[in-house]
Amino acid sequence: MNSHKKLLIIVTVMLLLLMSAIVINLIINFREYSFNTTLKRANSIAMFVKDGLTAHMVDGIMDKREFFLNNIKNHKNIKDLHVIRSNKLNKQYGKGFLNEQPKDEIDKEVLRTGKMSYLLEEGSGDAMIRVTIPYIASAYEQPNCLSCHDAKEGDVLGAISMEFDIQNERLEGLATVGKIVVINILFLIFALFAINHYFKPIATLFNELGKMVGLANKGDYSKRIDLEFKGEEKKIIDQINNLFEKLESTFDDLKKSLSTFVSSSHITLENPLEESKKIINELSDIYKFKKTIELDANYKVILSRITYIFEEKFHINNYKLYLYHKEKEERTLLFHKGELKNIDCDIVNEDIENCRAFRTNAEVLSVDFNTICQYCTNKEDYEYICIPFDVNNETSIILTFFTNNTSEYNAIQNEISSIKNYLEAAKPVLESKFLMQKLKDSSLKDGLTGLYNRRFLENFIEKFAKQADRSQISYGIMMIDIDYFKMVNDTYGHDIGDIVIKELGFILKTNIRGSDMAIRYGGEEFLILLYNPEEDNVLKIAKTIADRFKAVEFQANNTTFKKTLSIGVSYFPQQAESIWQSIKFADTALYKAKETGRDKVVAFTNEMNENGNQY
Repeated sequence: MNSHKKLLIIVTVMLLLLMSAIVINLIINFREYSFNTTLKRANSIAMFVKDGLTAHMVDGIMDKREFFLNNIKNHKNIKDLHVIRSNKLNKQYGKGFLNEQPKDEIDKEVLRTGKMSYLLEEGSGDAMIRVTIPYIASAYEQPNCLSCHDAKEGDVLGAISMEFDIQNERLEGLATVGKIVVINILFLIFALFAINHYFKPIATLFNELGKMVGLANKGDYSKRIDLEFKGEEKKIIDQINNLFEKLESTFDDLKKSLSTFVSSSHITLENPLEESKKIINELSDIYKFKKTIELDANYKVILSRITYIFEEKFHINNYKLYLYHKEKEERTLLFHKGELKNIDCDIVNEDIENCRAFRTNAEVLSVDFNTICQYCTNKEDYEYICIPFDVNNETSIILTFFTNNTSEYNAIQNEISSIKNYLEAAKPVLESKFLMQKLKDSSLKDGLTGLYNRRFLENFIEKFAKQADRSQISYGIMMIDIDYFKMVNDTYGHDIGDIVIKELGFILKTNIRGSDMAIRYGGEEFLILLYNPEEDNVLKIAKTIADRFKAVEFQANNTTFKKTLSIGVSYFPQQAESIWQSIKFADTALYKAKETGRDKVVAFTNEMNENGNQY
C-alpha cells in the first residue's frame, strides 16, 4: 500500500472517530439537557401548584382545587399530575379527594423521607420522566405554613407527582444530531477530496523516491522522477534527478578506475557503493603489504608474508609454494602447509615442463576435468588448484592449493583474483630482490661453473671457522688441480679448456652433499670443504671425483682426449689451528701429488710441512 492510500485511510479513520465522539457527546448532552430541563420545569410547576393551593385555602375555595389542578395539567403538557396528602394533613382536614392518596411506593417513599424522587422510563417509541416533589412545612416561608397547619418545622405536608412526555424533545435532539452527522460527513468528503487533490502529487513523488532508493540499494542508479510539477517542487525533482545522475556516473567511473589497480571480478555486490568500498579496502591492504615487503631482506621473507596472507586473510591452510628456475630448469619447494599427501609430483623435479601450470602458464583446476594433470595421482579424495605466476623471465612461482572440502575449494576459487592482486603488488619488489640475489651470487660465484669463487671464501671463511669452533665441527679439505691443463688451452684453445673446467665443476657438485662447498679457487684449481665428514670417507670421495673425471672423454678437432686430477687432502681442526692453515696444508699435499707423478690423491702429513708455514 502506498503512502497516498495510507494517508487517506488514516485521515478518514481519524475524522470518523472525531465525528463519532461528537455525536456521542451530543446525544449524552441532549439527554442530560432534556432531563435537567424537565426537572426544572417540574420544580416550577410544583411551586406554582403550592402557591395556587395556598391561595385556594386562604380564599376558602379548597373544594375547587381539582379544577385548578386539571387546568395546570392541560396547559403545561403534563401527561399526569396528582397531589398527595400526608397523614398529618388528613388528620387535620380530612382525607380529601380519592386521587390525593399515595398511588405507589414512590409516593410513600417521598412522604416518608421528604426527598424528591424521579424515574426515567425510555422505550423504542416513547420516553417519560416521573417527578415526585415533597411539600415541607416551614415557618420561614411566605405564607407561614405552621400558622395554618398542625405541623412542626420540616414535616412533610404532602407532595406533587408529575409525569412528562419527553419523546418530542428526544426526537428533536436526534434530528439535531442527524443534521450534525450529515454536516460531518459532508466535511469528511470535502476533506478527503482536498487531501487527495493536494497530497496525491506529493504522495506520488514520495513513491517515486521510494522506488529510486530501493533500486539504488540494489546498485541501480538509473531511475529518474518523471512527474509534472511546478515551482519549488519541480526544482527539488530536478535536483534529485541530477544527484542520481551524478551518482550513477561517479560509481561507474569509480569502478572502472579501481579495476585498473586491482581485479574486482571476485567482488560482485549488488550495490556499487559497497563494491567500491570493498575494493578500496583491498587496495588499502595491498598498499600496506607492498610498503612492508619493500623493506624485507630477501625474496624468501616476501614469499613467507604471502603465505601468511593465505592463512590469515583467506583462511587457506593447505598449500604449497614452489619456486621455478627457468634457466636451471629446477623447481624448489619453499613453503608447505597441510596434512594432505600425494600432491607432490616427483616427475616435475626431473623436468619442469611436466608441470601443466608451468608449461601452459594458466590455472589448473582439478574440477575442470578428471585427471587434468596426469602427474597428480588422486590417491586421496582431494581437489587442487595450481596458479602460475611469472616474476621475471628467469623465475616463476607456482601456488598449489588443495582440499578435500567442497565449500573450502569454492572459497579458494573465489579468492584467486584477490590472491593474484597481492602477487601483482609483490612482483616488482620480488623482481628487485631476485635481481639483487643474482648480482650477489654473480659476485660470489664463478660464472663458468656456478661454484662459489675465492671472493666468497675470503668473505665467509672466518664465519665458518667460528661456527666450527663453537659447534665442534670438522672439515675435510681437498685442493684439486687439473694435470697439464695449460697444454689443453695451448693445443685445443680456451673454449675447449672452458668445457673441461665446466665438466669438472659439474662432477664436483654431483659428488658432494648439500652441506658441502665446492669453490673454484683460481684457474684450474678447485677447493672442496666437506662438512663434518668421517676421515676415511674424505679420501674415498676424492678418489671417486678423480676417477669420474678421468673417465670423461673430451671432443676437440676430431680427436678425443682425457684428463686427470691431482688432489691434496687435509683435515681441520685435526691438523691445523685455522681453516686457512688447513687449506695451505691441502695445497702442500697437492704439490706433493704433482711432484710425485700426478693423477693421484695425497693426504697431508706433518713431514710435508718442512718450512712450518703458518696462516
